[in-house]
Amino acid sequence: MGKRLMRGELLEEITARVLDGRLPADTRVNEVHLASELGVSRTPLREALIGLADRGLLVAAPGRGFLVAPFDPQEARRLYPLVAELEALALRWTSPLELASLPDALDRISDETADSADPSAADDRWHALLTSRCDNPHLLRLIEQTKPLLKRYETAYFGGRDRAAESVAEHREIAAALRAGDLPRASALLVQNWVKALAYLKGS
Repeated sequence: MGKRLMRGELLEEITARVLDGRLPADTRVNEVHLASELGVSRTPLREALIGLADRGLLVAAPGRGFLVAPFDPQEARRLYPLVAELEALALRWTSPLELASLPDALDRISDETADSADPSAADDRWHALLTSRCDNPHLLRLIEQTKPLLKRYETAYFGGRDRAAESVAEHREIAAALRAGDLPRASALLVQNWVKALAYLKGS
């Protein structure tokens, strides 16, 4: 790393390594090696690792430092409905005026997702925009802290153009419901979008 990482950047970088498998599930984090790679001392690195253990991405193992949390299908089956309900709640807690400005922007991201070489990243942007107008920072913080746990499973088990195309169609339905002012339908479709994603895990 060319520059010294700030605490937030350090958390983001280690999170990214867990999500993309550079730090594999159920393996010990080599703190000396990782500190050297990231160009930081052991103290800020350990603080970041403790923070990620608090979020559930890592596990503090007495005498062994930190382990990357193992994959647990049961955890995924708990996380998907949780994130679905949190996002639907954020949608319901967004003012009607803010909701009215969302559909066109959401559809533009859907267009990008359909043509993207990385549909997962475009999908992330779509969901981030959907909840971004909610003015409850505590709820948004819960979503932000929970979604990386879920993202591990998407990276490991999901993907493919079929799911991407299906998700784009579901996103367009949600945007259409918002455009029509039908918030209950939009919320129900959003939960369904997440439940369908969970079905891919069950088939893996």
